[in-house]
Amino acid sequence: MSDLPLDQVRTLLAVVDEQSFDAAAAVLHVTPSAVSQRIKALEQRTGRVLLLRTKPVSLTESGQVLVRFARSLAQLEQDALSELGLDSATRTLSIAVNADSLATWFLPALSRLPASLPIAFDLRREDQDHTAALLREGLVMAAVTASPEPVQGCTSVRLGRMRYRAMASPAFIDRWLTSPLPTALPKAPVIMFDRKDDLQDRFLRGLTRRRNFTLVRHHIPASESFVDAVAAGLGWGMVPEMQAASRGDALADLAPDRPLDVPLHWQQWKLDSPALAAVAKAVAEGAKTALR
Repeated sequence: MSDLPLDQVRTLLAVVDEQSFDAAAAVLHVTPSAVSQRIKALEQRTGRVLLLRTKPVSLTESGQVLVRFARSLAQLEQDALSELGLDSATRTLSIAVNADSLATWFLPALSRLPASLPIAFDLRREDQDHTAALLREGLVMAAVTASPEPVQGCTSVRLGRMRYRAMASPAFIDRWLTSPLPTALPKAPVIMFDRKDDLQDRFLRGLTRRRNFTLVRHHIPASESFVDAVAAGLGWGMVPEMQAASRGDALADLAPDRPLDVPLHWQQWKLDSPALAAVAKAVAEGAKTALR
């Protein structure tokens, strides 16, 4: 353990979580110069560059390894103190979750945890195809992800499938979709969550067997507002079935025989952590009742 001084490792974690040397210094109650010296000393000790001094800072691959170690160590320390009755402080669990899960089933799943469990959540919203990257970088301890392959050092459990349907408002259909769907839909305005959102293109590829589309693309990065935009007739989009059901006649299913299922998995670090185990159990139980 002497090869990795804990104060230096914890300082690296603080810089990553706070995204700057100055903010980390404030959290650690030291000067920014002391933070810089600790990071430099850790880099000299390991013989590797750990941080890129960008704004915000970013980790190198070597830095990702040390941050995973630091976060695991912090969680195990909290759990050990709690079991010994020496720590009543709330511990923070960082979790990456996709926006549609966050807007539908994920928060009710977390509410299954006993109120007496001293846990605070640091939720990072990210596309389900990219949440695993946050695990790999050591930025979160667990993730709801579309990837079944566990990140190195993690376990992976299948949660179920989230079903999406191609939806549009009746007025939008009357205006844009008067010809057969494979011909009309690639030319119609579409709602995208953000530039990582591939669901609409994935649906079009299955519908048309083509890969290139000329589209007016509206980017609306909020789940409820995304559905509102589809209902308002700004474009068509892939809407979670759970949200579509509550919109009644405001939305119409463009292809009832072509739902798009996105598999979801729970990945977490391999830690003997009662707190993390309790969260995993609550998430699995919530997913069992909400997902297919």
